[in-house]
Amino acid sequence: MFREVFGFCVLLSFCNAANILYLITYIGKSQYIMLKPIGLELARRGHNVTVITVFKEHDPPPNYHQVVVDENIFDAMGGKRPSHFTSVDLSAEERHNRFLWNGGLTLIEIVLNSTQVKQFLHADHNFDVVISEQFFQEAMYILAHKYNAPLVLITSYGNCMRHNIATRNPLQLATVMSEFLVVEQPKSFFGRLRNFYFTVYEYVWWRFWYLEKMDKLAREYVPDLKEPVPSLYQLQENVSLFLINSHFSVDPPTAYLPNIVEIGGVHLSPNISRLPKDLQKLLDDSKDGVIYMTFGSNIQSSKLPMDKRNAFLNVFRKLKLTVVWKWEDEHLENKPDNVVLRKWLPQNEVLAHPNIKVFISHGGLIGVQEAIYHGVPIIGVPIYGDQYNNLLQMQEAGVAKILQFHDINEQSLETLLNEILKDVSYKNRAKKISRRFKDRPMNPLDTAIYWIEYIIRNKGANYMKNPGLELSWIAYNMLDVYAFFVLLLLLFIYLFNKILSAVKSLITNKRVVEIRNGKMKDN
Repeated sequence: MFREVFGFCVLLSFCNAANILYLITYIGKSQYIMLKPIGLELARRGHNVTVITVFKEHDPPPNYHQVVVDENIFDAMGGKRPSHFTSVDLSAEERHNRFLWNGGLTLIEIVLNSTQVKQFLHADHNFDVVISEQFFQEAMYILAHKYNAPLVLITSYGNCMRHNIATRNPLQLATVMSEFLVVEQPKSFFGRLRNFYFTVYEYVWWRFWYLEKMDKLAREYVPDLKEPVPSLYQLQENVSLFLINSHFSVDPPTAYLPNIVEIGGVHLSPNISRLPKDLQKLLDDSKDGVIYMTFGSNIQSSKLPMDKRNAFLNVFRKLKLTVVWKWEDEHLENKPDNVVLRKWLPQNEVLAHPNIKVFISHGGLIGVQEAIYHGVPIIGVPIYGDQYNNLLQMQEAGVAKILQFHDINEQSLETLLNEILKDVSYKNRAKKISRRFKDRPMNPLDTAIYWIEYIIRNKGANYMKNPGLELSWIAYNMLDVYAFFVLLLLLFIYLFNKILSAVKSLITNKRVVEIRNGKMKDN
């Protein structure tokens, strides 16, 4: 009997299975770590998932089909991976101009020119939903139009101002910072002014320059597009669901439309994979505790300037703790015995170990969320992008300390390390925030899957979108109504002045008549 029931359930799951196209085409390893569990879980639940990806997944479910991009963007651009330490002083605008705008265009051209991708686009396919990462790869959205399917976006970052403007979600510029903007005092007048300016700058360049170039790439490389072909901005406006990598327990509470859903920590799970045996033994044997240090997948510790490198080494040499450092070169000159180097480390699994005392990090959102999840205090060295904002939130919560890159020296580093290691309140607050980050009615992966399947079941769920999309920008922002009241006020002031002038004139004329009459009587 059990076998019959089980077989029926399996058959039912496949009857309800959907064809899903999942687009993960950015080159960031950390973004892929956050995004891949969603596609794999959809496949495990019986859906037929096709993924266009830069990173090939080994041993996926049989219904998880991979279309792999040919080459790395850095190779295609004819150069090596840049040292981000040399660009630490760039403004958000300069970083967009030098890296993000052109990098996004170059990457998309590589993706759409890849052999497997071109073969895929020329074949006959049918999809019930298209899911795309949102990170400067908007040309991929055109596949939702090609396959006449609802579009779901997922961002490995938090709130997105460009998306808010396009979908008419409240901006909340006084309390929500643009994700790539560094502002030391975001709630001050100048902080809010800077946020307003950068939001306008980014939106204008994105809407009227960047998207136009992306539109050209989409139309050039994607075949068999049915006319009329919508613009990429129209596709962004009409997104069915937007999944964002944030959560109100640690991020600023924000008003969202019902089709904008927080899934912060989606790649995290209570079921932690086992560490490699040598690393497990190292951490177990480090009874005095462990400092874990990494600058993530894009920023290489081995490119640290010599003075900064020596500052870390000289401070680590004084400690009894073990230091596990992600170091990309074969050797590190003058390395202390208590420093252990690895070219790659399973970060989430390392942070889960109870002997980890401090996480020294660049402040990338994925790593910060892993530290939050496992209750580990942070010393953060922000380099670019959202890193400063991530660390600032953690510092204000009392679980992190920010060490600016130019302030790295033996004294500053030693002071911060001793403060966090000796003050138990950092660890206690980290554990408290960890508990509230996990306290949800449904874990973030189940939340993401539920809403994606909801969009599939309800054919895009257009009723979740802001009805203001049907209005012009002037009407949606009530500018015509405000203008009407301003005109009424001006008309009232005009009429009031006219009446007042008439009364004054009448009174004046009356006095003149009285004076004349008085003079005539005197005569």
